[in-house]
Amino acid sequence: MEKLLKKITGKYNVAVPRYTSYPTMPYWDNQTFNEGVWKDSVRMSFDESNQASGISLYIHLPFCENLCTYCGCNTRITKNHSVEEPYIAAVLQEWRAYRNLFGEIPVIREIHLGGGTPTFFSANNLHRLIDGLLEGVHIHEKAEFSFEAHPANTTRDHLQTLFDLGFRRLSLGIQDFDPRVQFIINRQQSFEQVLEVTLQARQIGYTSVNYDLIYGLPLQSLEGLVNTMNIVGGLNPDRIAFYSYAHVPWIKPGQRRFTEADLPAPELKAKLHKIGRSLLTSYGYMEIGMDHFALPGDELLEAAQSGELHRNFMGYTQEHTQLLIGLGVSSIGDSWYGFAQNVKTVEEYLALTNAGGFALMKGHLLSEADLVLRRHILDIMCKGQTQWNRYPEAVEEEGVARLQALAEDGLVELSRSGLKVTPLGKYFLRNICMCLDARLWAAQPTTQLFSMAV
Repeated sequence: MEKLLKKITGKYNVAVPRYTSYPTMPYWDNQTFNEGVWKDSVRMSFDESNQASGISLYIHLPFCENLCTYCGCNTRITKNHSVEEPYIAAVLQEWRAYRNLFGEIPVIREIHLGGGTPTFFSANNLHRLIDGLLEGVHIHEKAEFSFEAHPANTTRDHLQTLFDLGFRRLSLGIQDFDPRVQFIINRQQSFEQVLEVTLQARQIGYTSVNYDLIYGLPLQSLEGLVNTMNIVGGLNPDRIAFYSYAHVPWIKPGQRRFTEADLPAPELKAKLHKIGRSLLTSYGYMEIGMDHFALPGDELLEAAQSGELHRNFMGYTQEHTQLLIGLGVSSIGDSWYGFAQNVKTVEEYLALTNAGGFALMKGHLLSEADLVLRRHILDIMCKGQTQWNRYPEAVEEEGVARLQALAEDGLVELSRSGLKVTPLGKYFLRNICMCLDARLWAAQPTTQLFSMAV
């Protein structure tokens, strides 16, 4: 397989969506979207699923004290912490606007704090935020609360406060331990800081610690990556997200601190990916879907093995809630039948929410064909297979025709009943899903919209 992988990597190193949604955001049909249809979609999804599975909340906390130049997230760089309280008040006001849509008390199954840097906020202000979100709700007996954190500014007070509020999962952004890489991406934290936060979280009682690692960063080398992986293996986090750097300087100007010449060539990047995966496997981690790894016994791994794994804008999760409410600037909500994204500037977000309304910028209502293809793409991303006979055939035919070339290269096994991803195909899940992306093929971009596959 190694020779074949090397042979075809260049062929499939094309710009490909990440498929945290279908349709992907550049292909949302904003012409048919408005606040009224989004509210109707949320109400319908809530009524269908609240009692059965509960709902999820994603809260975007955008503030960072320093700009990490690799980052593709929506952030606001400031050292002025007076921004915390007005922002929390606006998020809680937005949550009240959603609560007014519901005909009964919401059951909270999942909360995730993302950023930005959630630990930019003081522990007291995070307590105020979570208290406000949970006031008057029911918490599901299997609720999962998680948050992202920067190892360099996460205190024991942060960890203890959120633990006391029900959080049991912590995700630390490591990226790379190589000092040269940390300097050029402006993301610096020491081994000692990572070790301290990890040990404190475990002492307090967190049941899952995740590390985010990236391959393909500027100045990254095989030697440096192996050293990073060996350090991570010694720290033994419960989960690891090991994913490709997305170079999109036309979207994120901060990435212009370095040039394409600083990035690993595609062949080296493929080696970084291969060696990283191999080392994680040697440490006892098992691969989940795309880019995710966990130790035996982890709930995410068990969900993958049982066929319950789900993927949404927060990544992979073992909790499949039909309704995801996105709160905060630029956050994205998912009602299953539609998507909606909030405005992208803090000032506009504060103005709209403080006026008592929603802060929507754009969205998309899924057609019947969209829903069919969404299920296929989710199945491929989460289960490594999909079944044609589960869904209407009309929207599948062109996609199946495009998949024939991938079958010839050994990435998938096609049959009359469905598709199965091969071990080789696991390296190219995004390319496989793209074959089924009817909206992309109907309006192929004339400029690059997405990061490269490799």
